[in-house]
Amino acid sequence: MPKPRVVLGVGGGIAAYKVCEVLRRFTESGHDVTVVPTAAALRFVGAPTWEALSGHPVSAEVWERVSEVPHVRLGQSADLVLVAPATADLLAKAAHGIADDLLTNTLLTARCPVLFAPAMHTEMWEHQATRENVATLRRRGAIVLDPAVGRLTGADSGPGRLPEPAEIYEIAAAVLRRGGPLPEDLRGLRVVISAGGTREPLDPVRFLGNRSSGLQGYALAAAAVARGAEVTVIAANVALPDPAGAKVIRVGTALELRDAMRAAAADAQIIVANAAVADFRPKQYAESKIKKSDEHSAPSVELVQNPHVLRELGRDRLAEGQTVVGFAAETGDERASFLDLGRRKVAAYGVDLLVVNEVGADKVFGQQVTQGVIVGADGVETEVPLGSKRALADAVWDRVAQLRRDDVTAD
Repeated sequence: MPKPRVVLGVGGGIAAYKVCEVLRRFTESGHDVTVVPTAAALRFVGAPTWEALSGHPVSAEVWERVSEVPHVRLGQSADLVLVAPATADLLAKAAHGIADDLLTNTLLTARCPVLFAPAMHTEMWEHQATRENVATLRRRGAIVLDPAVGRLTGADSGPGRLPEPAEIYEIAAAVLRRGGPLPEDLRGLRVVISAGGTREPLDPVRFLGNRSSGLQGYALAAAAVARGAEVTVIAANVALPDPAGAKVIRVGTALELRDAMRAAAADAQIIVANAAVADFRPKQYAESKIKKSDEHSAPSVELVQNPHVLRELGRDRLAEGQTVVGFAAETGDERASFLDLGRRKVAAYGVDLLVVNEVGADKVFGQQVTQGVIVGADGVETEVPLGSKRALADAVWDRVAQLRRDDVTAD
């Protein structure tokens, strides 16, 4: 089976150095990548770096290897063209069909999906000219990601930061898996996603917690943004870069998460409860560090039960026509499998979909790969094989979109 062919266009921005990591992810996962930098990009990262990482010669000019007609052949043969960083200049040229170097010529000849990952200063991203260029490209079928919010060049901060390399790669991989642009079946919908794991403090230095990293919740958020949703993430103790294009609200405890979820869910069409919420919390919080009394005894900690956030959201439905998705981490026991235990929770929680994962010390939590079964209240079960957390996220959104289409048809 031939390797997927990717043209990686690199724009002339300081974020070009981050794109080396995107390229590494492509090559290590078996893609054939040709890097096409602009002349300005080569002032930030030189041709030898791109050639060493890709295994192909690199050129920014249409006048090199003319007999191979690279300005036409590259676009014709590619399965995906990814431009990162997509500067304001590159977006303008692409929108207006200007072809003055090898990359912009390639963009005109490409008949495959084209993905732009913008990076520029906030004022440039928010300028009306850039907004109109982005709208033009999206209207023509190009995928233009929203930039991340964060530190820019110098002391500046705001929207315009290049999305993280892992996020760019996962979106590109999703486009390649589908063989075409991502569906925009979530456009205009407000989505609330919880991610990470809550921590219940015992004293100023200790807490009850869990192994959840937030990777799956953030993958769900990035996938939803890419499909057009307006996304709010309720992040419990997550040490990851914010998903580009999503609003992030940080919480610590189960009670804080519950309040934030209910507030955000009041006007949302879709709720995804992915965070690992502590079932119990200490009844009493020690204002100072709990000390050892002697070598042979330990203090006892009385616990009280936390609210069941997912069950409340599933039963209350804080907005009309709301779709509620939950996650259940199960281990199974001698009486029932992890999936049997998950199936019982669908009706008990009142959710539309429940993603059931088998977990353990070396499964799911903190890992880059996952698998699970999406169990629907309609009786449909979708098995998602071992793969990236982004692949599971896309499978979840496929089922959510199908449920919402079925509801419209039924009405």
